[in-house]
Amino acid sequence: MEKFSIVFMGTPEFASHSLKKIHKAGIQISCVITAADKPAGRGQKIRMSAVKNYAAANKLKVLQPPNLKDPEFLDTLRKINADLFVVVAFRMLPEIVWDMPRRGTINLHASLLPDYRGAAPINHALMNGEKATGVTTFYIEKEIDTGKIILQDKVDIDKTMNAGMLHDLLMRKGGDLLLETIRLIAMGKDVPTTIQLSESSRKAPKLFPKDCKIPWNDTLENIHNHIRGLSPYPGAWSEAQGTNGKTFQFKIFSAETEKKSHKYFIPSIHTDGKNFLNISVPEGFIIIKELQLPGKKRMAVTEFLRGSRDMDWVIPQD
Repeated sequence: MEKFSIVFMGTPEFASHSLKKIHKAGIQISCVITAADKPAGRGQKIRMSAVKNYAAANKLKVLQPPNLKDPEFLDTLRKINADLFVVVAFRMLPEIVWDMPRRGTINLHASLLPDYRGAAPINHALMNGEKATGVTTFYIEKEIDTGKIILQDKVDIDKTMNAGMLHDLLMRKGGDLLLETIRLIAMGKDVPTTIQLSESSRKAPKLFPKDCKIPWNDTLENIHNHIRGLSPYPGAWSEAQGTNGKTFQFKIFSAETEKKSHKYFIPSIHTDGKNFLNISVPEGFIIIKELQLPGKKRMAVTEFLRGSRDMDWVIPQD
């Protein structure tokens, strides 16, 4: 294998796992590019990204450009002269950046492209009740997530999985697939690719708060998929009104389903005040297991009920 170096670009934990995998395999990493340090948490302390944490701990060169078109940054990249740029969970690159390295720029995406192009493929796959998904490596081109596919790896989705569980599974699978892809490219030969000919109807756009509101009048399965597809982040939510007349929001992180005919108002809350908290929906009941109120910690429903004096909630209809 000829001498070969990469520039790695990424920010969150999903990306840091791939960085670690590549670094441990002995691939030469000339530079790591990640987001700027930001204040986070209640104390607003400056926090480094997961990628920067790993890079700093392993003495890798780090750049954090606020502007990817900055002439000084571009000049630095040219001088590094890496053979390949590797992108995982980073921001959209301008063409002047992704077109720079002689072996191109590759991306790892958490879906089986062309399905679920976009910012939230893991959430949307679960929310849509998919039975399988996967990871894809591909060459970056002008249109987002449309480049030639290099490798893919399919994974099955268990009914008990939430977005956090699927994230961790795809993170591990993705790291393996990315390393395999880099090794193929580093061999110096033309890498076989597949053109994305089809335009999938299954999209994965960025999620906004309105997208996370629980659709209580939907089917039992769709409501359950909505909840697990948004757990633990950003969280499926609903409004409720207490006996004091004030409306508040609460999040549900874990739930089970009971398919059963009933004549209850939809949606309405049912509880014994100690052990269960259920919500009636068109085909049965959503059995809440974990939830969170504003300003409170996430907790199991039994713990929540022990500390709650008022469970006479009304959930408004849309």
